[in-house]
Amino acid sequence: MKAESALFAGVSLFFAVSALVYGWFSAEPAGTAALAVSCLMSALVAFFLWQRHLKDGPLPQDEKEAPVHVAAGPVAFFPPSSAFPVLAAAGTALLGLGAVYGLWLFLIGAGVLVPGILGFVFQYGSRDA
Repeated sequence: MKAESALFAGVSLFFAVSALVYGWFSAEPAGTAALAVSCLMSALVAFFLWQRHLKDGPLPQDEKEAPVHVAAGPVAFFPPSSAFPVLAAAGTALLGLGAVYGLWLFLIGAGVLVPGILGFVFQYGSRDA
């Protein structure tokens, strides 16, 4: 995670410099605020990754000559085909069309989308880990 924290620290530095330059040459404060918030968010991610690196130690990906099988981990569960993605996509499309054509179609879309989302969430709820 050392490389990832350095990458996000570089991104944070880029946003900090961009915010300073943009704030110096522009009278518009919203862009400066957006760049400053982007700097803070990427600095937060860099700090988190650095703390994880200090706590957990180096990962196998941090070594240049690490074998692939060290970081592979166990192969777990691959779900079979499901109708819930199609149901959720149809419900989302109907919600969008309902925003244009009327409340009646929006409510039909909500009625199709809610079972699709609930199916996604609870489809493998009874499965043993």
